Amino acid sequence: MDTLLQTYRIRLGLTPVNYVRSFHETINWKNRMIGILGQKGVGKSTMILQHIKLYDNIDESLYVQADDFYFAGHRIYDLALTFFQHGGKKLYIDEIHKYSGWATEIKMIYDQLPLLQIVYSGSSILDLKKGGKADLSRRTIEYTMPVLSFREYLNISQGWSLKPSSLEEILNGKVDFPYGEYRPIKYYQEYLRCGCYPYFSEEDFLIKLKQAINATVEDDIPKYAEMTVAAAVKLKKLMYMLAQSVPYKPNHTMLARDLDISRNILPDYIEYLEKSGLFNVLREKSTGDGILQKVEKLYLDNSNIIYALGLDKADEGTIRETMFLTWMKKKYSVSSSKISDFEIEGITFEVGGKNKKGKQLKEAATGYIVKDNIEYVTSKSIPIWMFGFVY
Repeated sequence: MDTLLQTYRIRLGLTPVNYVRSFHETINWKNRMIGILGQKGVGKSTMILQHIKLYDNIDESLYVQADDFYFAGHRIYDLALTFFQHGGKKLYIDEIHKYSGWATEIKMIYDQLPLLQIVYSGSSILDLKKGGKADLSRRTIEYTMPVLSFREYLNISQGWSLKPSSLEEILNGKVDFPYGEYRPIKYYQEYLRCGCYPYFSEEDFLIKLKQAINATVEDDIPKYAEMTVAAAVKLKKLMYMLAQSVPYKPNHTMLARDLDISRNILPDYIEYLEKSGLFNVLREKSTGDGILQKVEKLYLDNSNIIYALGLDKADEGTIRETMFLTWMKKKYSVSSSKISDFEIEGITFEVGGKNKKGKQLKEAATGYIVKDNIEYVTSKSIPIWMFGFVY
């Protein structure tokens, strides 16, 4: 345990606190058990360490990674018990999906050590949802951390403190951008290629992102689904087939034939890719159970993934729609529109280039054209980059 404490102190000392993502404020840190989920690389570990450094008693807290060599011969429950007996009050467990049977032990800690708070996080939503036989639904509050918004990218890369905007504010052009010598389109183009993840400034960013994508498809999903090697290979093939075709309108019969798999299995494969955070699903509008809504289109989660997969020739329209859906789904319920591209709270949105006329909006009660390569709101035309300020 001394080694874990030493590693914890070293990592804490190396953690910067000059910028803390606003997602931190959406978490109720008073809950006894908290789960923080999300894609690999969105910044979960950094945010947890920042929270400890800024708000906790360091001596009464402990941060560990569940894939540490220590756990090859020790149980998480035993660590929690020893830590509690020595005055520990808050235990943070990162990469918990890499620890076999984690849910059962977390449940034991929660039930048997009621004065100890547990915060766990994991890079794969799939593994965290499976976890084991223990049911944590009544014990834990889970949060899913999104990729960086355009606003967050600007704040980190430029050292600014821009504030988020509501949908109403965006539609009226009330976005906290400094203008003057700074032009939004320049920064937006940078963001589209390398700006959705906090490590965007690192060398070979796109190569590292592709490695994270491959790890999710080759390791995390197959482990969750208990796939055979052959099935895992087909899942990866499906990933790249869908990536080449986004936005993809599901044709399960044709896709199952091309992959040589059962048509009944294909929806599960697509669901795995969606829950892993690699894909976004656009569904038809429905007043019933959202799970039963028909899938209209599949998109990659963000434009950085498009570039990381080498899809540089991706249609500009696809990139526009991808980012609009990614941002807006974080705050609002987004559905497909029968007359245009998207519908949010009864408002119709047509996404296009700067010369888009928006003929489809004539049938809409309230509608707007979302355009790239424009800086300001004009009439019913809204710059797409402004929607990147929604969170």
